[in-house]
Amino acid sequence: MSKKLVAQVSLAVVMAVILAFPSAAQQTLPPSNPAPAAAPTPSSDHGQSEKDTNKNAQAAGGQQKTAGAPAGTSNDRLFLALPNFLTLENAGKVAPLTSGQKFKVVARGTFDKIEFPWYGALAGISQAENSEPGYGQGWEGYGKRYASAFADGTIENFMVGAVFPSLLHQDPRFFQTSDGSFAHRAGYAVSRIFVTRTDSGHSQFNYSEILGSALSATISTNTYHPRAYITTQYDPTTNMVTYIHNASDRTLSNTLSVWGTQVGYDTITIVVKEFWPDVRRKMSHKQKGDAAMTGSAKP
Repeated sequence: MSKKLVAQVSLAVVMAVILAFPSAAQQTLPPSNPAPAAAPTPSSDHGQSEKDTNKNAQAAGGQQKTAGAPAGTSNDRLFLALPNFLTLENAGKVAPLTSGQKFKVVARGTFDKIEFPWYGALAGISQAENSEPGYGQGWEGYGKRYASAFADGTIENFMVGAVFPSLLHQDPRFFQTSDGSFAHRAGYAVSRIFVTRTDSGHSQFNYSEILGSALSATISTNTYHPRAYITTQYDPTTNMVTYIHNASDRTLSNTLSVWGTQVGYDTITIVVKEFWPDVRRKMSHKQKGDAAMTGSAKP
């Protein structure tokens, strides 16, 4: 399945965000640990204070532990739909994820209900482009493309977010920042493709992303993607049948192309993740403003 069109659509979304919300890209959030305005809460109210803190954190980015979400992960969704569970906003120092937690949060996002229609749309685009003709057309061809798209995404998600991070003790989370100019933040986001945190909190080359996506591209391209096949074409003018050889998609060049596309798509996604909190707050403020205007207009 070709993902180039998907990457182009994602890039268009990024540009739309930049053009629609130019001031949001420059917005700076208040410190994550503001100085208390009053005396410390007595120990008898500690439980209530902790609940209030959790509510405030959930309102800011949904990063507190809830049912089905490992601690240190998010409940956020890109564009209020796509799972964004491995992105933390203004997180500071957080405990590392265990291997079990890494697999759990990746599985939670991979098999989220929104992913099923998402891959259906990607399969439809692939069908319309007739990419990888070996799958054919009709419902059978669509079914093969759907299964291929889902398998491609699932393999890459687990390799990049769970398998390699567990083996190499790297942190699969994206730690969003809110400081600096748009260019600085965009550069930071792009750099996360090549630089990541270890479980101990140090910076390290992002082997999980680069090697994980390379292995997933190798597995998917060379296992269930179409082999070479022969088709026939009848020419009624000569009453002859011509045999046409269709090349296999299981080639090194195609594997490298898929790998590069996956890394490029992941890069665009990370940039979107960096600026999504700004867009989300902009949307929230607009909704509150509209609600206030509606309320004031009532007799």
